[in-house]
Amino acid sequence: MKQITLGDISVDVAQKDIKNVHLSVYPPSGRVRISAPLRMNLDTIRVFAISKLSWIKKQQKKFHNQVRETPREYITRESHYYLGKRYLLRVIEHDAPPKVTIKHDTMEMCVRPKTGLQKRQGILDEWYRHNLKEIIPGIISRYEKTMKITVNEFGIKKMRTRWGTCSRIPKRIWLNLELAKKPKEYIEYIVVHEMIHLLERRHNERFVAFMDQFLAKWRFYKEGLNRIPLRHENWSY
Repeated sequence: MKQITLGDISVDVAQKDIKNVHLSVYPPSGRVRISAPLRMNLDTIRVFAISKLSWIKKQQKKFHNQVRETPREYITRESHYYLGKRYLLRVIEHDAPPKVTIKHDTMEMCVRPKTGLQKRQGILDEWYRHNLKEIIPGIISRYEKTMKITVNEFGIKKMRTRWGTCSRIPKRIWLNLELAKKPKEYIEYIVVHEMIHLLERRHNERFVAFMDQFLAKWRFYKEGLNRIPLRHENWSY
């Protein structure tokens, strides 16, 4: 991958077999990436980037100012989220297989004695993954009927910069594990977004028209996701 520098801003450049230039600024650090057609030379790409410099700085400032979650230690009375609701964690040590349960405003995590931070994180992540796998099929099934498309497969994984991705040929979508912490309507928005990519690859006017058609309040949900605190940037996916 090539790179250009605009003052103190580095821009990753990926040249692909595409028709148009795409500019993206990714959370949490404000990394900048341009996808450009193979025919476009680096000087032309630089001029394009310069023309968008004020927008790039605006997006980076938004990410830098956004509230971030503090690093989690997975200890009793620590706050954790599920489907947009805040729960206080209660860690219970006993010599039995680990499990996580919700009781009113408490998230109980049963672990074996001397279970460390990384293992506790893994236990909670698997619980989030299991619950997402229970929620997502219903959303997909509902929109398959209205969109008249088929999703052959979906998966859940940790992603650093995206809420979801779509592979058009195998008709597969991937969703970020972090979505388990967000309200259900935000999960629905991301699923719909990725499903529409099976109808339209690019984020163009046709894509926006599909979003308006199938999920009228998508702009509200998108803005809501942008307002939610980011994970601490020292955490890795």
